[in-house]
Amino acid sequence: MIPTERLQQLITRHEELEHMMSNAAEMSSEEFVKISREYADLTPIVKAAQDYLSMVQEMTDLEEIMADPEGDAEMRELAEMELPDLKKRLPEFERDVEIMLLPKDVDADKNALLEIRAGTGGDEAALFAGDLFRMYQRYAQLEGWKFDLVSSSTSDVGGFKEAIISVSGKGVFAKLKFESGVHRVQRVPDTETGGRIHTSAATVAVMPEVEEVDIKLNDSDIRVDIFRASGPGGQSVNTTDSAVRLTHLPTGITVQQQDEKSQLKNKQKAMKVLMARVYDAERAIRDAERSADRKEQVGSGDRSGRIRTYNFPQGRVTDHRINLTLYKLDQILAGDALEEVITALITEEQAAQMAEMNQ
Repeated sequence: MIPTERLQQLITRHEELEHMMSNAAEMSSEEFVKISREYADLTPIVKAAQDYLSMVQEMTDLEEIMADPEGDAEMRELAEMELPDLKKRLPEFERDVEIMLLPKDVDADKNALLEIRAGTGGDEAALFAGDLFRMYQRYAQLEGWKFDLVSSSTSDVGGFKEAIISVSGKGVFAKLKFESGVHRVQRVPDTETGGRIHTSAATVAVMPEVEEVDIKLNDSDIRVDIFRASGPGGQSVNTTDSAVRLTHLPTGITVQQQDEKSQLKNKQKAMKVLMARVYDAERAIRDAERSADRKEQVGSGDRSGRIRTYNFPQGRVTDHRINLTLYKLDQILAGDALEEVITALITEEQAAQMAEMNQ
């Protein structure tokens, strides 16, 4: 049973915010935006809390009617009919409210920068990186998200050595954050005449896309290097020094951008990626500290370990964090069944959070 006091505190806070918003003229625009955001975040939780408390009160009333031997017989009969259904529905409703009460990832509603890099495996790794690129592109399409390529480095045989994508829409980071890590593929390459299975890998990094209000980078902490962009084999892409490399001196994080012919556009794109990487590094430290006591870090964004294996001979995909195996490799790589994997990861994270809160 969810503590009534906790729910009542949320309802009271929601009422306070509503009152404050009615006096908008007395506050700054920044304060009003902050209060409005908190009010909007609380509204669905408060609605669910009120419905839950109403259901609990109704169950209490029905039990009192049934326990009163001198009460109206017809009312007692109605209570006996309604109470079992109410008791059956209450646990599911209670779980929904508990999930809504879980601590929310502050970055959950942000857009994301998705980085895919070919790892061990040479050309086969680059081809697999291309497979992952198309999987996320299709998944974004199904979710109604925008999928914009920021920069890329292609392989001679196809696929990507590296691709950076901006993904924007509702709930992007909340879902894609689970994709951070090493993705391994086991299959027979087209160039393999002996039919041997090769193992290769690609690394995926998913970072919240941030604005200047989220993180402040001092100009004095950023070194800017300008150079001439070059294509495959060292061929010049253009005749001007338009490529940009930004280095964040305190962290050593470096971003290079040369896809645009304009130096300014390259710098803007590089700064966008740099801000995301610095913010992501700070987030990783916070997550590691918060998750130190957990055995598993399902959505921690730890990219040092293998998270998923795509086995072509057996047609299966295994997510090693939650021991989930699905024989839907084609559907997952097509983006159509990726939601099933992500939903399982979200459910596992929620279960871990609830277990932690109830300790």
